[in-house]
Amino acid sequence: MSLSPHPARISGWGRYPVIDGPLVSPDDTAEAAAAAGLMDGAIPRGNGRSYGDAALGAALTIAGRRLDRFIAFDGANGTLVCEGGVLLSDIIDALLPRGWFVAVTPGTRFVTVGGMIAADVHGKNHHGAGSFCDHVEWLDLAIGDAVLRCSRIEHADLFAATCGGMGLTGLILRAAFRLRPVPSASIRQQGIRARNLDAAIEVFETTLDWTYSVAWIDCLAGGDHLGRSVVLLGEHAEVDELPDPAIRAAPHARASQRTRRVPFDFPAFALNPLSVGAFNGIYYRAQRTGERIVPLNPYFYPLDAILEWNRIYGRRGFVQYQCVLPLAESRAGLIRLLREIARAGSGSFLAVLKRMGPASFGLMSFPLAGYTLALDFPVSPANLALLDRLDAITAEHGGRIYLAKDGRAKPNFSAGYPKIDEFRAIRAKYGLTTRFASCLSQRLEL
Repeated sequence: MSLSPHPARISGWGRYPVIDGPLVSPDDTAEAAAAAGLMDGAIPRGNGRSYGDAALGAALTIAGRRLDRFIAFDGANGTLVCEGGVLLSDIIDALLPRGWFVAVTPGTRFVTVGGMIAADVHGKNHHGAGSFCDHVEWLDLAIGDAVLRCSRIEHADLFAATCGGMGLTGLILRAAFRLRPVPSASIRQQGIRARNLDAAIEVFETTLDWTYSVAWIDCLAGGDHLGRSVVLLGEHAEVDELPDPAIRAAPHARASQRTRRVPFDFPAFALNPLSVGAFNGIYYRAQRTGERIVPLNPYFYPLDAILEWNRIYGRRGFVQYQCVLPLAESRAGLIRLLREIARAGSGSFLAVLKRMGPASFGLMSFPLAGYTLALDFPVSPANLALLDRLDAITAEHGGRIYLAKDGRAKPNFSAGYPKIDEFRAIRAKYGLTTRFASCLSQRLEL
């Protein structure tokens, strides 16, 4: 067995920050377990879809994509056992034709199972289904000198620290989690325009019985149109709702998704208040309202149809800002955030608003009951200063930022995570404080 790290230039999906450091790519779970003990300052990496520096090792990055084997699937209860490097897209390709879909999905298919657990990803159904780790039964964790089975019963403290722990408790070798049966590969979508933030919140609050809900929000609109949105509700379409007899005959088959590739890095001047404002206005007016049947992929993964879309933000990269605000503070906090963004004129092409349900059990899990806002900003000194101001607003309203998206926050972020000291104590208990470290954990003093 040879585990020789090689030099690599590594970044997250936002392409900021970028580091030069050693990377090792184990071929199987035995090599991965050994890699977890090679040196202090290691961090696991899945498919590189966390946006910032969470998967950039302080001393060593362990690439887990070769841990891509399916182990078992129970067709009676929908439990899948697989290795941590399996892609969500592979799960969908294999099991959707058999009538099964993940209980919770993020906004891209190109993430690994280990990454979904480490970030405790959420989706458009958090208000009803919780986050991904709420459906995980157990995981096998390589902590450097041992491999531990972790669940709500075995090593329950380490399990809670791993779910949402951003890889700082070890490398996930295998996991078992539950899927949900679905009647088809189509979504019954209801589109609703909301003229401002109050109207959007009203739509969310009166449609909590829908399985899925998400809103695109115009972050540059001001005045009476502050927070104008298009809310997209969704349900898995029943077979008798499918419009085409050919689709009804094979309801779980998916049409191939046409993809396009961004061929070059956009110049910095392409993203400016005029272009973003014009896009937002056109996008708002162009969205179809009412009910229709749509394929599963464009509803859940619209950006997956644009390969390397991160190049739109130019060579300097971008940062995504995602925060969540408690329900009682959401309206006031969102108004302040949107006004600050509109004042700066640095809005995002695609800003997303979602209603979240109760907090998850993971000690460092992001969700809490309220509203989450996510948007992208090209990297620039002015935008980094803007995000510091957004951090302050989020903190003043009792919210928190999402570590899977962060690449620039300061250590005072911890006020939003009341269980952070318990997380640190568990890392110390298992001897993980120095063994696993990322650029993110060093920057945030985790």
